Amino acid sequence: MSKILMKDRNTRKNPKKICGSIAIAIILVVACAYITIAKSGHWLVDESEFSHAKWAVVLDGQTADLERNAYAADLLKEGMVDSVVILGRRVYLDKSNADYYAEDFMSRGSFDSSAIFLCRHDDPSSIAEARTIIPWLKSRKADTVILLTAASASRRVGRIFRTLAGESPVFLTANIKYFNYNPDSWLFHRESRKLWLHEWLAYANSKLDLMGVEEISAADSAYYKPIRSLKEEQDNEPIIDLQKLLPKAAADTAKIDTAKTSSAKKDSTKTDAAKADSTKAEAVKSDSLKKDSPKADSTAQAKK
Repeated sequence: MSKILMKDRNTRKNPKKICGSIAIAIILVVACAYITIAKSGHWLVDESEFSHAKWAVVLDGQTADLERNAYAADLLKEGMVDSVVILGRRVYLDKSNADYYAEDFMSRGSFDSSAIFLCRHDDPSSIAEARTIIPWLKSRKADTVILLTAASASRRVGRIFRTLAGESPVFLTANIKYFNYNPDSWLFHRESRKLWLHEWLAYANSKLDLMGVEEISAADSAYYKPIRSLKEEQDNEPIIDLQKLLPKAAADTAKIDTAKTSSAKKDSTKTDAAKADSTKAEAVKSDSLKKDSPKADSTAQAKK
């Protein structure tokens, strides 16, 4: 009888132990999932440590604050890069984002225009940008290049460029901290969550895009426009500053008006002089006629 009672107690305790074990397992799974998902925000960010790079490449896709421009300008001021290539897609018929980026970049310091290069393109993606700029960098014998893109896209973009470029040049990536993506708290901000989801899907898609691709060489460029420095562009196509021309145009207009006024005055003076001469001539004629009139009368009387 005692054995039967013991078995009943054990059978009653077993369901409680099983339920407790399941609850603990669920809690552990949820905790591990939370930690993994939270840390996955950091995994998207790939930050390379470097002291100097020959080139910095500013990829298109900046926000209205142009945070990549600011980062590149700081690198150039500190001597951490020697030259900057600014990429930008065409947004109007004859205007590119690169033009606006370059204008802003040059306003951030006294930079050598021969060290700032513009790459205008119609590339819709990072992999297309890589196919555009890698051959040019290879033709320039670039050894180390730092890529400036969104922090959340840095790992994906770095992988794309390294895969397509091969061993040279060496591509580094930076963590450009910006308010729209915080890897520490991305889970609690709407815009950060959108970027997190977008970048994970884009990373998965890039793996498919890079399957079986071959390394790009300097001869593989199909780029249809020259990548030139700002100095080369200014020498070939001088930039006209309309603001500076305004005072000159006003001065020229004033000179023309002054010339017209003086000419009108001269013409008026000539006209007045001609009138005066005509009046004098008429007066002389009138006096002559008056003097001749008595003589004519006396002559007529004498004949009679």
